[in-house]
Amino acid sequence: MELRTAIRQRRAVRDYTQEPVSAATLRELISAASWAPSAMNEQPWHFTVVTEAALLDEISSRSKEWMLKGVAAMPRPGHFRDLLADPDFHIFYHAPALIVLSVPGDGQWGAEDCALAAQNLMLAAVDQGLGTCWIGFAQGWLNTGEGHNVLGLPRQSRVVTPIIVGYPKTAPPPVARKAPLITWIGTMAAPPEPEPPPGASNGTLIHP
Repeated sequence: MELRTAIRQRRAVRDYTQEPVSAATLRELISAASWAPSAMNEQPWHFTVVTEAALLDEISSRSKEWMLKGVAAMPRPGHFRDLLADPDFHIFYHAPALIVLSVPGDGQWGAEDCALAAQNLMLAAVDQGLGTCWIGFAQGWLNTGEGHNVLGLPRQSRVVTPIIVGYPKTAPPPVARKAPLITWIGTMAAPPEPEPPPGASNGTLIHP
């Protein structure tokens, strides 16, 4: 798949089939993530793969309980309170796999390094016909001592990116993109907007 196509097709997927993702495929995604740039080439990331449904259910439940304690400080607290209190809401959307990127300690650029690796992983998933979603709801509880124990992480670790992986039930709808705000500094004249690739319009992929 052409890189530009993968970039435009990537979506946050929240509806998955129960078809498992093979260990070999998950390993390919992690390999792609590990080729991301990192500060000082430290490559600090650690990947934890969870495919046990019961454990994913437990992490979802514990994360919801943890977030509800601080929901008053969140934007749109009423919306999030209703969502997190709903027993049928699963923060991982019953995806068959979770890949957690973490870093040791409080390194200065650990979050940036993991975010770069996560983008590689998510683009590689598109190429495999897979969907992904970064689940911010899981980060808080997974960074507690209990969360670290569940993942088998050292206490000083920091969870940065919990990403679910699975086969989408349907193609996510197109998402319009705002024109980027660009300031050109120098003598170079601003070029025209690049032409979208085949099958795209105004920067938005058109799904069949």
